[in-house]
Parts: sequence; structure tokens; C-alpha cells
Amino acid sequence: MVDYKEMMTKYAPLKGGMIEAFHAVQNEINYLPEEAIIAAAEAFGVPVKEAYGVATFYSFFSTKTRGKYIIRICESAPCHIAGAEEVIQALEKELGISMGETTPDGKFTLEFTECIGQCQKTPVISINSKPYEGMTPEKISQVLAEYK
Repeated sequence: MVDYKEMMTKYAPLKGGMIEAFHAVQNEINYLPEEAIIAAAEAFGVPVKEAYGVATFYSFFSTKTRGKYIIRICESAPCHIAGAEEVIQALEKELGISMGETTPDGKFTLEFTECIGQCQKTPVISINSKPYEGMTPEKISQVLAEYK
């Protein structure tokens, strides 16, 4: 069990500490539970709604349970033009879930993201922030095998 109050207190003195604390929680459990957000509000001396505002503003934070492996696919124009839709279909078929969902075993979550910064070899996916460039539907099984 994560001690959210202790974790938040550690970051409270730092400028931008709430964001750092939320990253620490997500690194531990892959999402921000309500208890962590309430603990942040208390530690940083802000209303709970303000802590929720920080937690929901940034696309890399999630307030819902996610899988151990977060698979993000870039939805920017270069990736879209290069065939991202076909890669998405292959991911959904391979994992048996749709974008925004988590596999029943809690292992994988599919999410959209903005540019991953690897536009030289589109389309791009990332798994827990590790980029995979030049993705094709044929490469999906091989990449996912690293995580199964």
C-alpha cells in the first residue's frame, strides 16, 4: 500500500512539487487514485478541486486504473498519414480491447497521445514511454511479445 500522505509531504516544499508527486505516484501504480489527489490537496494547501485540476489537465496523468503497460499511439497528422489507423486496428485486435480500454488481466492499456517526438519514422507508439518507430500492423505481435 502506498502512503500518499508521506509521498506528497516529500514533494510539498518543491516548486512544481505537486506535478512531481503525481509522477511519483503514477510511476508506482500507473494512475492517480482519489486518495492520492486528496493527499496532495492537503499537503500543498490547496482545494481538492485544484489538485484534481492538475491531475486531469496533463494528458500523461490518469485518474482511472490502467494496465501495467501503457501503450500510446501518436494521433498527430504525420502518424495519421503514415498509417496509424491500421496500427491502431492491429493493436485492438491483438489485445482484444479498444482505444481507452485496459485488458481484463490488467496488463495493457491503449491510449492516444499527441506527438511523441519521433516524426522521422512514423507511425510511432510508445510502451511505458519507450518509443517504437515505423510501426506497421505486422510488427505489433513482435513488439507486444516483449511485454507478455
